[in-house]
Amino acid sequence: MSTEPRLLVRQCKGMAGRPWQQRLILKGLGLNGPGSEVTVANERAIRGMIRKVLHLVEVSSAGAAPKAAAGKAPAAKAAAAKPSAAKAPAAKAAPAKKAAPRAAAKGAKS
Repeated sequence: MSTEPRLLVRQCKGMAGRPWQQRLILKGLGLNGPGSEVTVANERAIRGMIRKVLHLVEVSSAGAAPKAAAGKAPAAKAAAAKPSAAKAPAAKAAPAKKAAPRAAAKGAKS
């Protein structure tokens, strides 16, 4: 049995407001609250338990998945920063155009 691949299960949401069956499944998996992680065997029964609470947990293989996720995060941040930087100057220019007519209109009324 030790030759079976293992799964890393991390609880990302709490149990508050969830049905008692889901609470028991999380307890059966060995999860104690948000942020807790456990390594379990990749068996059919365990996968069925995970499927019932998939909206509360994150699942990855127990191999090098956390290292790969850490490597992808900076690239995603860099890609997200470039488009927002390009949109920022255009957003600043638009309010300046709207402010000028309002100022002229206020000056005309006075």
